[in-house]
Amino acid sequence: MKISVFGLGYVGLANALLLSQKEQVLAYDIVDEKIEMLKEGITPIEDKEINEFLTQKKTKIEFTKDFAKAVNFGDYLIIATPTDYDEEKNYFNTSSVESVIENALEIRPNAQFIIKSTIPVGYTKKLKRTFSTENIIFSPEFLREGRALFDNLHPSRIIVGEKTDRGEKIAKMFRNNSMESEVAVLLTDSTEAEAIKLFSNTYLALRVAYFNELDTYAEIRGLNTKQIIDGVCLDPRIGSHYNNPSFGYGGYCLPKDTKQLLSNYEDVPSNIIRAIVESNTTRKDYIAEKILQKKPVVVGIYRLSMKTNSDNFRHSSIQGIMKRIKAKGIEVIIYEPNLNQEIFFSSQVIDNLKLFKEKSDVIVSNRFETELMDVKHKVYTRDVFGRD
Repeated sequence: MKISVFGLGYVGLANALLLSQKEQVLAYDIVDEKIEMLKEGITPIEDKEINEFLTQKKTKIEFTKDFAKAVNFGDYLIIATPTDYDEEKNYFNTSSVESVIENALEIRPNAQFIIKSTIPVGYTKKLKRTFSTENIIFSPEFLREGRALFDNLHPSRIIVGEKTDRGEKIAKMFRNNSMESEVAVLLTDSTEAEAIKLFSNTYLALRVAYFNELDTYAEIRGLNTKQIIDGVCLDPRIGSHYNNPSFGYGGYCLPKDTKQLLSNYEDVPSNIIRAIVESNTTRKDYIAEKILQKKPVVVGIYRLSMKTNSDNFRHSSIQGIMKRIKAKGIEVIIYEPNLNQEIFFSSQVIDNLKLFKEKSDVIVSNRFETELMDVKHKVYTRDVFGRD
């Protein structure tokens, strides 16, 4: 089968490489520099499996800057372009998805699209009406930053928003390229598939928020957070996963997906979804206040990314902590090896770790790393398990 992929961020590149094991893939992106890197076998994002596939594995993939060529190539056109959340409109900015579809249909009116970008509930039906085509299918992604290809190779489930033979064929394609022959496959209606994506990520945000509020309680009361979480999580209904306190949920998906889901609740009785969104703001307020109580002159931010082995710090919660501290007139400096600039959000970026440690009165780190051991007395973190 031939597959075209549009958009080579975490989702698009992971899907392109996954499918290139058995399918012929032509991958397109509007960023010329990214295409040139990929042609040279260089990954533009930090992901162990993506790097291995590009440098070591024999795959059937090509990269192109030619949009029309990509449109005419694939039996299916996978769309994985960004859909950032628009705070003013309370809606995902889906213009990049619509642009791909509109421009592709002008070239190839019978093109078949698989949307992997996160979209609002009810969006696929709206697209079908707008473009007068039934050839738009939504198949949600459940990937972690830094482990995107791994999660595609070992999926928790494969969901396709179309209960047809075509939907079954698409699901089979993804399953056959994974390493999990027994992976659960679910065919649903399109709107239900969209809801599954948003409710899944909102539940993960709920879990983060829950353990963060537990940690806030323990810290204020002078209790041992780890002991409490260990005891709570021994209940098999709760489990000992995804339970490490943090500065709040962040990243590209959880903040925008929770807000989008909340906007869909406008006429629906609810309490929990709004509380999840609000709790994340409360947590960042609390963390910033605890740092300010130490009366630092200079606060050092150790890494902007929130996850180990990730170079993506879009919407990371630590940036919210930074803004709160700076608003109080405290100088903030940053150590982030993946940031290629001297100033970030009006803060100095220091690429020398030794100098960064010396200049910082308090070092704020979402996850504690061994290279901070010599200045452990300066470090403020809520990491109790040493993992994401």
